[in-house]
Amino acid sequence: MAITTKNRRVAIVGVGYSKVGRNTGLTERHHAAQAANAALADAGLTAKDVDGVGSWGGDAVDFGYMMGFQELRWELNVGVSPAFIAPAYHAAQAVAAGHADCVMAFRIMMQQPSSAKLAAGGAMLGAPNMEDTVFQYPYGNFSPTQWAGLLMNRYLHESDSTEEHFAKFAVSQREWALLNDDALQRTPLTEQQFLDTPYITKPLRILDCDYPCDSGSAVIFTTEERARDLRQPAVFVDSSALCSIHDMNFEVLPDMVRTAPVKCSNELWARTDLKPTDVSTAHLYDGFSVITMQWLEALGLVPPGQAGPFIAEGNTRLGGSLPVNTDGGAINVGRRHGANFCIEAVRQLRGECGERQVQGADVSVWANAVGPFAGAMLLTK
Repeated sequence: MAITTKNRRVAIVGVGYSKVGRNTGLTERHHAAQAANAALADAGLTAKDVDGVGSWGGDAVDFGYMMGFQELRWELNVGVSPAFIAPAYHAAQAVAAGHADCVMAFRIMMQQPSSAKLAAGGAMLGAPNMEDTVFQYPYGNFSPTQWAGLLMNRYLHESDSTEEHFAKFAVSQREWALLNDDALQRTPLTEQQFLDTPYITKPLRILDCDYPCDSGSAVIFTTEERARDLRQPAVFVDSSALCSIHDMNFEVLPDMVRTAPVKCSNELWARTDLKPTDVSTAHLYDGFSVITMQWLEALGLVPPGQAGPFIAEGNTRLGGSLPVNTDGGAINVGRRHGANFCIEAVRQLRGECGERQVQGADVSVWANAVGPFAGAMLLTK
């Protein structure tokens, strides 16, 4: 029998967070329940309306039945993937194809141990085995900050960006965070304060890294028809892409500047009539700040090698030509693993961001990850 799809227009109708912070004392289930209830309340839906669930972090089916979702028509547990974009992308595809009518996507994060604890013999990110890690661990290569330092070093070598430009980016992100009550980092920051912070893996500084925390995030996808009857104005998924270009060894990427975001961006724009010049706000992954720089260029929002100077001109700030990471980014709101970019994009398009609202926002792009894999989604008002 032939497989057919319905190709229905997909809308985001509900978003929500759990209590987010460091050492919250909550379990994964607590975070899932709080985020799910917030998203349901935001949309004006109840648990019985949800017939699909996807998650990375925790167990999607467990979360679904804990919440009282009825018999699920679709479910997905994501493994290694480019952050929240993976369950979000698949949730949108499930609705578009008619496999479910209302899907909730989760990302649950629990604060991870610091590199200092790892080096001191504490809990490890993973145990060496007879794979590539056996050649890395003996040399102390066990932290993502190490491959991020490699990517940043090469990016500085090939672009017009400087460490001072990264300082300006950190300040612009903090300025957004000062306007966001949800941000965990809300102390004013100067460029010199940034430059005075220690290197983690030179030229990567500690303030180039996202802020570890406990967090739960949930986003609800449904059909355009269903969205018309709900509480919030619909935000539509215009285009999306999920790509990989290499195995999971970041350290041996053949090109550390033009990585998976380039492939992903090409796919994203090929699936829409919109263009980079149509984008009102950009919400670009900043697990490490160099990732945002690479996305700006990969998406065609900035010419190759020019992200640093573009930021230095003030373009990414409030009132700039392209506001970027208007919630303050994960460096300031905490490691919500990309879900914050989806949720902030939705809130900007709804016009509900208060002091940090970008006037006239009608097209937003959000994107996750770098290196071997990446994903992006284009949203419209």
